[in-house]
Amino acid sequence: MATNTSKEFDSVIAVCKSLFIKKTKDYGTAWRILRPSSITDQIFIKAQRIRTLEDKKVAMVDEGVIPEYIGIINYCVMGMLQLELTENDPYDLDPDHVEQLYDEKVTLTKDLMFAKNHDYGEAWRDMRVSSLTDLILMKILRVKQIEDNAGKTLASEGIDANYQDMLNYSVFALIKLGLR
Repeated sequence: MATNTSKEFDSVIAVCKSLFIKKTKDYGTAWRILRPSSITDQIFIKAQRIRTLEDKKVAMVDEGVIPEYIGIINYCVMGMLQLELTENDPYDLDPDHVEQLYDEKVTLTKDLMFAKNHDYGEAWRDMRVSSLTDLILMKILRVKQIEDNAGKTLASEGIDANYQDMLNYSVFALIKLGLR
């Protein structure tokens, strides 16, 4: 099963990364201007739209949940990068460098996914997609609280770990929705 999960994960990420790199070539790295809290809010908007679509079963804009999960994945990568990059780093990053940074963050996140899958026995495969959406929304609320506390936690994971979890939940949802 783990080999299949690895291939499924890589396939989903390939779609997300392709879009991310194309947008980087179109827009540059304009996202570098965003504060981490703004990235969190963008993830919230996407997750809230998914939940609304799941509840109402009708979309007024001709895009379903798949593009929103892809957006969450890519915003999570942006968020992880913004937490690492400083004001001294240029806003305009070379697309090849962005691709390398993207790969580094996704590799760390995939490693985390396999560690948790080992302990949880790939329980996500038996979950509903709507539960994954709810978990993402919960993680967003946690991140917002950590941000409101100036990044300080007493006993909890940091913002980057929450971004990783949201990325992995989004990959799981996309696998369950048939994106491969």
